[in-house]
Amino acid sequence: MIDDDRVWAVQAILSDYVKSPSLRHLRDPHSLTKVAKDIVKRLDRQNALWQKWEGEREALLKSAVGCWIPIEALRDYLNSMPGQSLTMTDVAQRLRAFEEEPYTYFPNDDLKDGCLALFAKERAEGTELPAIIGLMSEYVEREEERIRIEHEQRRRLMREQERQVAEQRLLSGADCKWTQLGKTPQWYCRTNGRTYRLTPTSDKKWDLHRVNAPAPEEKGQLIGRYRGRGDATKVVAQLAYQTEPRF
Repeated sequence: MIDDDRVWAVQAILSDYVKSPSLRHLRDPHSLTKVAKDIVKRLDRQNALWQKWEGEREALLKSAVGCWIPIEALRDYLNSMPGQSLTMTDVAQRLRAFEEEPYTYFPNDDLKDGCLALFAKERAEGTELPAIIGLMSEYVEREEERIRIEHEQRRRLMREQERQVAEQRLLSGADCKWTQLGKTPQWYCRTNGRTYRLTPTSDKKWDLHRVNAPAPEEKGQLIGRYRGRGDATKVVAQLAYQTEPRF
């Protein structure tokens, strides 16, 4: 398991080192010792606040972010690795610190039961904790993708239902906000019982017409050309309550 932050820190130092144009310098024992010290200092500085977390302990714990692994199981396994004895608080707070870092996340409450069931099953079969963490990470990734897809499907269904309700309101003769009929480019609204149509133009503006019904083939009466629906809406709000000629 790889701690990405540690890898990037080491990579940055090595990248600077190999930029040297001198092959002799790259092979020089003193230069190698210096770059080794720089790496150790960088890694020690990154971990200065958490002094019990030596070697692969942090890498293991960070891989468990978002997986609902029981803290007690993590503590017991981590204490089997080289380093000072860890308490439940040590593990819980270090894990929380990882969860609060950028590009990481807290565990999804909806996946807790599934994670714990998977953990119990694998633990009963004798699976080693790092393997369980890897399996649970895959499970969480799959489930979050499934949840994302389901949410998107529900949003699309809701938008379609809202569109159908808006269409029916327009067709029924009720006052309504700007509404499209199907996939036509025209938008219609009705204010004070009067129907208006917006049609997009080739110069990315909108032609506003007063029409009798929401039908694209009706010529209607041109009111003006506007930059956006917001400008047209302001005009409609005034015209809808003014006396207008018959057309």
